Amino acid sequence: MGLEAKLNQDGFLVTKLDAIIGWARKNSVWPMPMGISCCAIEMMAVGDPKYDIARFGSEVMRFTPRQCDLMIVAGTVTYKMSHVVKKIYDQMPDPKWVIAMGACTSTGGMYRSYSVVQGIDQFLPVDVYVAGCPPRPDNLLNALIMIQEKIGKTRARDFQDLKLPELNVIQSN
Repeated sequence: MGLEAKLNQDGFLVTKLDAIIGWARKNSVWPMPMGISCCAIEMMAVGDPKYDIARFGSEVMRFTPRQCDLMIVAGTVTYKMSHVVKKIYDQMPDPKWVIAMGACTSTGGMYRSYSVVQGIDQFLPVDVYVAGCPPRPDNLLNALIMIQEKIGKTRARDFQDLKLPELNVIQSN
C-alpha cells in the first residue's frame, strides 16, 4: 500500500496554502463594471446564456468598489471621467486587476480630441487589453480567463507587505 492509497482511503488532502488561496481567488473574481460608452453593451452581453460569465465565477458584478477585485473599463474615457474612474479604482481592495475593453479605452480610438484620454494606462495599471470596436463578448471572456491565469500564478505573500492607502478623514462640526 503506497502513500497515495493511504491518503485517498482516509480522505486526507495535501497542498500548499498558496495553491488553495490562488485557486479560490481565481475562481471567484468579482468585476466592477465601468460601462462608460458603447462597449458596455457588449460587456452586458457576457451575462446572457449564450456567453454565460457565471461559468467562470464572475457573475457577481458589484456596483460598489469595496467588494470588487477586477475593474472592467468599457468605453471612451474623457479627462473629466478619468478622475471618477481613478477614484473608484483606489477604493477597490488589494489585490486588484484591470481590463481595458475596446479601442477607445485602450488608445482613445477614433477620438483624437483634447477631451479624450488616449489610453487609460496613463492613469491606471492595465493587466489585459481587449481589442475591438466594440469587442465581442467572447473576447471579454478570453480576457477574464487571462486574468484568472494571472491570479492563479500569484502567491498570497506577494500582497502581505503592501502599504495601506492613507484615508482622508473629514470632520464636521
